[in-house]
Order: sequence, then structure tokens, then C-alpha cells
Amino acid sequence: MRGFTKNHCFIFYSCWLILGLIQARFTELQDDEAYYWVYSRFLDWGYFDHPPMIAVLIKMGYAIFPNELGVRLFPLLLNILSLVLIEKLIEKKKPLLFYAIVLSMAVIQLTGFIAVPDIPLIFFTALFFWRYKKFIADLSLVNTLWLGVSIALLFYSKYHAILIVLFTLLSNVRLLNKYQTWLAGFIALFLFAPHLWWQYQHDWVSIRYHLFESNINAYQPSFTLSYFIGQVLLPGPIAGFILLPVAFLYRPANKTEKALRYTMIGLYAFFLLSSFRGKVEGNWTSPVLVSLIVLAHQYLNAGRTRMAKWGQTLLYKLLPVTLLLVLLARIIMIVDLLPIKEIQSRYHAWKTWPKEMNKRTKGLPVVFSNSYQRASKYWFYSGQITYSQNWYRERRNNYNFWPIEDSLLGKPVYFMDKYMLYRFPDSLNTPIGWIGYKYDSSFASFAKVLIEPLVLEYKVKQKDSLVVQAIAIMSPVYATYISNHTGLRSTIVLGIFNTKGWIKDFATPLTLQQITRDRFSIILYPGLPKGKYYLLFSIRTGEGNATHNSRKISVVIE
Repeated sequence: MRGFTKNHCFIFYSCWLILGLIQARFTELQDDEAYYWVYSRFLDWGYFDHPPMIAVLIKMGYAIFPNELGVRLFPLLLNILSLVLIEKLIEKKKPLLFYAIVLSMAVIQLTGFIAVPDIPLIFFTALFFWRYKKFIADLSLVNTLWLGVSIALLFYSKYHAILIVLFTLLSNVRLLNKYQTWLAGFIALFLFAPHLWWQYQHDWVSIRYHLFESNINAYQPSFTLSYFIGQVLLPGPIAGFILLPVAFLYRPANKTEKALRYTMIGLYAFFLLSSFRGKVEGNWTSPVLVSLIVLAHQYLNAGRTRMAKWGQTLLYKLLPVTLLLVLLARIIMIVDLLPIKEIQSRYHAWKTWPKEMNKRTKGLPVVFSNSYQRASKYWFYSGQITYSQNWYRERRNNYNFWPIEDSLLGKPVYFMDKYMLYRFPDSLNTPIGWIGYKYDSSFASFAKVLIEPLVLEYKVKQKDSLVVQAIAIMSPVYATYISNHTGLRSTIVLGIFNTKGWIKDFATPLTLQQITRDRFSIILYPGLPKGKYYLLFSIRTGEGNATHNSRKISVVIE
């Protein structure tokens, strides 16, 4: 016992690291992890969905260990370093209480090794607050430089990191009178400039997606209800009803704690409001875990109120239950013990059959239908180049932008899908269900052909016609292919939808050859009730998916 008391820090972090390494190596990659692994194969200053930090971390780890452990190595290390930095944010720390709080948060243990953007986001949030603490204590140039660097790294992790900086400034607005604050901001902007340039070159695609395309649905009360449930479960799940209230009850004793409190309240409020716009994923508030750990520790450690004494006692009593559940979850994630289809398909379904399919498809590139998850996991576990041909009625992802489709144009591929199996002459029974596959001697798809509307907003009377003018923009690879293949079976479609869903499609008489020559016009008679609608161009070739090929066109019918 004396040895543990003396070396508790080393023992705690060593056990955390060992368990994380085992978990990282033997747990099957999750869908998004495989997707971010494909990110790392196309390193860039930006991506459609996220900034590039997670791709860089995966690239470095996979260069060391070309397996699941390599994908997760640096996220796991950042997870551990996050706890180290959070400890440094706590004044008058009580080690056993700190360990009890951290170990009560199952999400930090069970997802701390996962290669997703939230892991570097949490780490750089902790780093930012640590550097902020140093900065407000001493406005030196060294601390200013480090603060600017930490802000830039925070921004490179995930876009809503800007909220953390904003709420920190709101907690201490007098900082705006200090030239060091502006200098730190300039340093952050300078370091973040390559990503902003990438966004400019790509027509601010990520900004447009997150603000105007993603997660915009007709409101349902379940969005807000699930948000509340998710936020109670995130810091627990068992101890969440203790940690959340005490974190809110704690009154900050210094400017750093005040910034942590402002950030916690601000993030919760921001995403609560977002739930009235669409569904909010529970992990979007992950940076609040930094605030929760620090503020909950400070309240419970003070022990001045009955709530603090009761909460600390109950936290210790509930901890063994959490640890037992976490241990069982760790085992279930690694070993296929439970005959539950959802668990098996998520954690134990991909390590064998892609190798068999690789043999059947002779190692040729593979095209999945509208699934970046299946395409990415199949690529990782089979070693075959894989493409996701995304349907225009679903959201886009980075497969719409990577140089995969154009590299496969006119080449032999295999199509795969787990739906509508009647389309496929061959199939394979896998843990995720039957997978159909068929050979295509000359792949043709045009998701990277942009049909640019000359006007993005129209207003028409209810019975009037609508004339849409546009021009096709494409690389020479596509232009040459189209001109050399006059017999392509292609259809240009205009889909119409509103915030409630898709309404109908207008098939046009135009062909790919016709739209490549010059600007073109399409006359429509919408025949729809008054209201606001959106149009979207799509190109379908052969039996493949109709793809995304334009920005949204706003149509108001009066």
C-alpha cells in the first residue's frame, strides 16, 4: 500500500497505457476510424468533413505499425497526455479523487484509444487551457507564442474549437486590451492560414457543408430529448448525475477556472440550440470533459457542503461498478463472446471476409454503393483500392473529392453492395450479411463533374415555368473520356427537395456530350405548392448511382 501511495501516478498512467495498447491492437477498426485512415492516404491541408489533424496522427502511427495499433497509436498517447494536462489545471489536487473522477467517465476509457478527431480536440483543449493559465500569469512573448500555437492546433483538430476560444475570451474580455492577445491571435491565424487557403481553393466546401447542408432537418422533440440524455451519459454514465451538478455548482476561484466554466456552459448551450436545427451527436460536446473533470474535482475536494461530502462518498462507492462494466466492455470489444448481431457487426465482422473477397475479385479496385464506412473498412482489411459512389440524395463525403473516381475512369472494377442483391450475379455470405459483387470492364462515373448554375436563387409564380442555366466544369481527364465515348448511357437529372425531404426528379433530355460543349438551359414546370424548394443537378451513368454534381439552387414559388 505504501508503494502505491508513493508511486500512484506512475502506476495509474502505466495501467492506462497498457490497457489502451491492448485495446488498440486487438479491437477491430470502427467505421469512422477506417474513413480517417483513408484520409491519411491522401494527406492534405483540409478535408470535406474535418481539418487534417486526425489524418496526420494516423499517418505517423501507421508508418510505425501498419495495423490497427498504428492507426490508433498517437490518439491513444494524446488521450493519456490529455489527463496529464488536466491534472496540471487543478489547484490543490487530491490524486485519488482525480483518479476516481477520470475512471468514473467510461467514455474516456472505452473511446480514448479510438482514432477520431475528438481525441486530439480534447487534448488540444487541455493544452490551450494550460497555456492560457501560463499566459494570464505572465504575458511574456514565449507564453504568447505558445498560446497562439495551441489555438492553431486546436483549430486543426475540429471546427467547433473556435467556440472554446470565443467563450474563453468572453470570460475575460479585458484581454482584448492587451496587445499580446492580438499577437497570439495573429500567430494562430498565420499557422492556420494553409487550411484557410485550402478552403478558399475548394470554395469553402467544409464551411458550406457544416453551416448549410449538414444536419438541417424539420425539428423533432426527440432531437432535444436525445441531446439531454446523451449529455448526462457522456460524463458517466453511472456517475454522470454526480459530476454534472457539482461542476455547475462550483464557483471559480481564478481566471482559468472561470474560462473552463464559461466554455462548459457555452458549449452545452450552443449545442442545445443546435438540437432545434437537427440531431446533435453526443460526442460534439467532448471538450467539456476537460471542464467537467477540473470543476467537479474542485467542488468535491473543497468538501464545504453536504452535497460535496455526499457526492465524493457516493463517487467512490459507485466506482467499482463503473470499472467492472468498463472491463466487460473491453473484453466484449476484443473477443466475440455475445451472440448479439449489433455487437458482432460492429466489433467482429471485418477481419476475414475481405481477404476472401480480394481473391474472388482478383485484387481489382472495388466500388461500393453510397457507403464511405464500408468502402473504407473494406480498403483497410482487403488492401484493395476502394471507392464509394455516393447517391445524390444522401450527404457527400470526401470520396466526392479524392482522386479515386477519376483514376478508375475506364478501368476494370468490381461493384459491391449489400442491398438489392438481385443486381449481382455473385455474392458472398459475410458477418455483415450477403455481399453481392459483379465485374465491370470499364468504370464510368462523373461525381467530380461540376454543373455550376449561373443563378443560385430563383423566384417564380406557381404556374410559371422555370429556366435554369448552367455550365459544366470538369478536368481534362473527364472531358477527354466523354468525347471519346459517345455511346455513354448517361442521364442528367434535376432533383427537387425541401427541408422535409425529397419531392421528385426531373429527367432532362441532355447528355454528357451536350453539357460539355457550352452553357445550357433547362425549362421546368415545377407544379408545386407555394414555398421554398431546392434543386440539385445529378448525373447517372449506366446502372451506377446518380451522383452529386452541383450546389443547391434555391427556388421560391410564390
